[in-house]
Amino acid sequence: MAIVEGLPAGLSVRVELINVDLARRQAGYGRGGRMKIERDEVEILSGVRFGRTLGGPVALLLRNRDWANWGDKMAQGGTGEGILPLLTARPGHADLAGALKYGHKDVRNVLERASARETAARVAAAALARIFLGEMDVLIAGQVLSIGNVFVPEKARGDWDSAVRAEKSVLRMADPDAEGRAMRRIDRAGKTGTSAGGTVETIARGVPPGLGSFVSWDRRLDARLAGAVMSIPAVKGVEIGGGFALSSLPGNMVHDEIFPGGKKGNPLRRKMLLPFHRKTNRGGGVEGGMSNGEPIVVRAAMKPIPTQSRPLRTVAIGTWEPDLAHRERSDVCAVPACSVVVEAMVALVLADAFLEKFGGDSMREVQYNYSGYLRGIGAR
Repeated sequence: MAIVEGLPAGLSVRVELINVDLARRQAGYGRGGRMKIERDEVEILSGVRFGRTLGGPVALLLRNRDWANWGDKMAQGGTGEGILPLLTARPGHADLAGALKYGHKDVRNVLERASARETAARVAAAALARIFLGEMDVLIAGQVLSIGNVFVPEKARGDWDSAVRAEKSVLRMADPDAEGRAMRRIDRAGKTGTSAGGTVETIARGVPPGLGSFVSWDRRLDARLAGAVMSIPAVKGVEIGGGFALSSLPGNMVHDEIFPGGKKGNPLRRKMLLPFHRKTNRGGGVEGGMSNGEPIVVRAAMKPIPTQSRPLRTVAIGTWEPDLAHRERSDVCAVPACSVVVEAMVALVLADAFLEKFGGDSMREVQYNYSGYLRGIGAR
């Protein structure tokens, strides 16, 4: 269940568009058996009438088809008698720390909630955010930049057209040669009983300047983006624009110079252009905690998922004796799915910041406020 609050009234919502994003999250080479069972489709329980939002909370329900196989082991009632506890914690997962934190003797109490399955609800909620942003001519695309030690060409980084092309790839990689090598890398990982990680990128274009804030640390747009993306299971690093690479360069090769006149490559709503432009976007569209009118570029590094076909060494909860980690049904590589989830978190943050800036209880009011702002800053 996901409950989305704060959407203006009058936003046109189609269930099919939400289901498209849910299907994108489930796709990708290297996925495991769970994706053969689940076919995520959303049910809207509240907040929408005759295809448009009412201004109240929108409740979205996703049903787990696999639940039928777990009714006994995860029953809400009863004593659990006869159900053997799961004691072996997987290195790299929430199993051990979660069991210690909450005093559980069975790590299944931790791993079911900690599962990345919960990102399906995020993607469903974010589909509403994407629909809202689309009404403001803000578009979002994502791509996989690397899997293991296989990288797409450098020119694809931060490139909108590459991200759009990547949508047709089973690995969400824009370069066919890199895609082929990455598939072989995933196959090798599967045969050796391990898993593969990688890096992904999300680009949002048409974002106006001024989202976020420089006056308080918790309202900075880059901080909100980084926190949202870092919250995705298995993500261990986030960067905006040039990120870590900028630290080794002199300032005159880092900061994006500003020139007069609009640039047709990144129009705002209805093709409106800002009265200035930049020739580079090393800052990833964020300066001083605020969007600056350039495309927002967010990258994330996903570690290989913890479950291994050849289990890692661990200890048993309670006895603390040596053991081997348990094996849950899992993916060899979930990087393409991670790419979709990163898009989702970026969409949620941007929609929130957009409504924070322009307000309004109805779509008509938000659009009026936004258009007035663009005229006020000289966009034409």
